[in-house]
Amino acid sequence: MADAREASPRPIRLLVLDVDGTVCDSRHGVPTATVEAIAGVQAAGIRVLLATGRRYRDTLPVAATLGVEGPLVTASGALVKDSRNHATLARAAFDADVLAGTLRMIVDRGHEPIVYTDSFAVGFDFHCRGLPAESSPRRGVDEYLERNRGLAAVQPDLDRAPPPDVFAGFAMGSQEAMLDLEEALHAAWPGRLSLHTIRSPRYRDWMCEIAPFGVTKWSGVGTIAARLGIEPDEICAVGDDVNDLPMIRAAGLGIAMGNATAEVRAAADLIVATHDDGGLVEVANLLLAGLAQPAPSPGSNAG
Repeated sequence: MADAREASPRPIRLLVLDVDGTVCDSRHGVPTATVEAIAGVQAAGIRVLLATGRRYRDTLPVAATLGVEGPLVTASGALVKDSRNHATLARAAFDADVLAGTLRMIVDRGHEPIVYTDSFAVGFDFHCRGLPAESSPRRGVDEYLERNRGLAAVQPDLDRAPPPDVFAGFAMGSQEAMLDLEEALHAAWPGRLSLHTIRSPRYRDWMCEIAPFGVTKWSGVGTIAARLGIEPDEICAVGDDVNDLPMIRAAGLGIAMGNATAEVRAAADLIVATHDDGGLVEVANLLLAGLAQPAPSPGSNAG
């Protein structure tokens, strides 16, 4: 197995971390060992950036636990905000016809669309057509809406008159239903949507996540890296699911957690232990060891 310097010839200056399945363990907490490891990475001068499918509001507590301040890449790259002042640094935007057609297709197939707007400051995070009537949810989407009802803006005609500032959204259902939806949306809007289906880590169903074309975690990371003057080969990206693939493939060093999907493991330069077994401690040790080794001098035969 290659070490960190072999996989990435330049020292790593930015460590990008997925949250669920990477920073958080299977109990949805952040292990103390992970907190200490990330503190060591930051103390060594390597910047740390979270890149997650979570909403911005849901990402803030994880960032605070890790002691990570500044930009956060959320909604799988569709919204980048600064945790210090909640300023929006980048936000994706749909073409109006694509968004309207996408929402109609979701409803026509018997699913409920959830769409995100940049409304943290006014106290809600997403729009939906309605909330569950019962307190005991029956489907994953009902569970999601019940748990997050205080952050919902209810708009019964959402599929007919969506808000103008939607930057991402999703539907929930069985794996088969969400893969079918993803395929149908790809066919209806070729080259105009970014789509992936993932297992929801905190709810019972699968999610078909939907964003404007070209929006990925890597596109969000690129926005921040450009501001910092950091090149792709100076970035280490760590993740576990298909929405992490663009950044794992494009970063100078792409690392899969031991609990990652087979596709992510196959794409990664390195595979570390699982999120329950100190995988991020292993990542931190690799990066710190790389910093401690002198870089090969120009013209040397090293490597």
